Amino acid sequence: MIVSMIQIIFEIPGITSIKEKRRIIKSMIDKMRRRFHMTAAEVDLQDSLSFSQIGGALVSNSRIHGEKVLQKAFELIEKETPVRIQDMKIHSEDF
Repeated sequence: MIVSMIQIIFEIPGITSIKEKRRIIKSMIDKMRRRFHMTAAEVDLQDSLSFSQIGGALVSNSRIHGEKVLQKAFELIEKETPVRIQDMKIHSEDF
């Protein structure tokens, strides 16, 4: 069993409230879950107004497949959400 994980740290420019930030993040996480059948959550920087960190994971039988799916999820975030990516890491582990 291979677990592929992604961690994304990003800035959301122009946000004026935590409520607005949560709406954007919830939408982003829902898209990742629906389109790529993966789990995702905001894992850090919850109290920051303009920064957030999202973590996601996918279980598969192939490292290549898992990392490819997570790369597509990252591309979705880049294209469809108003964020500035600060850092992104994809990593897989064999269990």
